[in-house]
Amino acid sequence: MPKNISNIQLDPSWLNVLANEFEQPYMHKLKQFLTEQKQRGKTVYPAEKDIFNALNSTPLDKVKVVILGQDPYHGPGQAHGLSFSVPEGVRTPPSLVNIFKEIHQSTGLPIPQSGCLQHWANNGILLLNATLTVEAHQAGSHQKKGWEPFTDAVIQAVNDHCNNVTFMLWGGYAQKKGAIINTQKHTVLKAPHPSPLSAYRGFIGCGHFTQIDIDLIK
Repeated sequence: MPKNISNIQLDPSWLNVLANEFEQPYMHKLKQFLTEQKQRGKTVYPAEKDIFNALNSTPLDKVKVVILGQDPYHGPGQAHGLSFSVPEGVRTPPSLVNIFKEIHQSTGLPIPQSGCLQHWANNGILLLNATLTVEAHQAGSHQKKGWEPFTDAVIQAVNDHCNNVTFMLWGGYAQKKGAIINTQKHTVLKAPHPSPLSAYRGFIGCGHFTQIDIDLIK
């Protein structure tokens, strides 16, 4: 993590509304935690350059859809700062396999060979995780270390500064985190999580992707 606000590589549209967050006590504690992890030789995902990939790929004024995840993938080479996405050449994870199945079933689009959703992010889909880092092989290891207030501020910024955004909230965790969204101003779509444990309890067949511009996900 950058040590001070001047070194943070963040898209100006986000920095304009989030700058104050980097001076909050929770953020100083988070920076200290991540520094200690590095000093102890822990492997942290994603790479530092990709921690804010979601925000840098989808400027605030371009946000059309928000897909909220929980924390990054914790296997080698998987996380690159976009929820549910993996880099080119990495095997598509099970939850994303189910997302692609739902898209195919509801829109007729072919199932992609690649699990990289970078083009979604570039097209205006904010692929935001609630926690932006994780220790290798330790799911949820960076939860409650300070990321959640920051990503709450990201959601609040979209809520306040954007109009007619579609929020896809899959699973109880995402739905609880999205409770602050103004449903008079934005569209909130809820469904079970696309993981293999719950996808067939209502995610498959939810039709969420028929309610957005299909060009965003082609």
